[in-house]
Amino acid sequence: QVQLVESGGGLVQPGGSLRLSCAASGIIFRIYNMGWYRQAPGKQRELVAAITSGGRTNYADSVKGRFTISRDNAKNTVYLQMNSLKPEDTAVYYCNADVSSISGRSDYWGQGTQVTVSS
Repeated sequence: QVQLVESGGGLVQPGGSLRLSCAASGIIFRIYNMGWYRQAPGKQRELVAAITSGGRTNYADSVKGRFTISRDNAKNTVYLQMNSLKPEDTAVYYCNADVSSISGRSDYWGQGTQVTVSS
C-alpha cells in the first residue's frame, strides 16, 4: 500500500514563505508525475504545480514566478516552495503522485495540509 504524507503547512503573513513536502512510502517501483493541488472553501480542487520524473515542470498561472516545485527521486519526495504568499493562496494543499508499486500502477493522494495566509 502506497501512502503520501504531507508536511509544512501553517499560518503565514502575506508576503511570507512556506515549504511543503510530500513523501511517498511503500513498495514503490517508480513514481511518474507528481503534483500539488489545492482546494479553497467553496471552490473546486485545482492544479497548482506538477513535475515529471525527468524534472519538467508546469504551473498554474496564478502561482508562476512565486512557487517552485521540485522532487528528490531518491527519497520519493516532492516539494513546493511558496514565496510571496497572498491571502488568495489560502487553501488545503494536496499532494498527488502517479505510482507504480507492488499493487500495480495507480494515482495516489495525500491527506492534505492547510495553508493560511493572513495578517
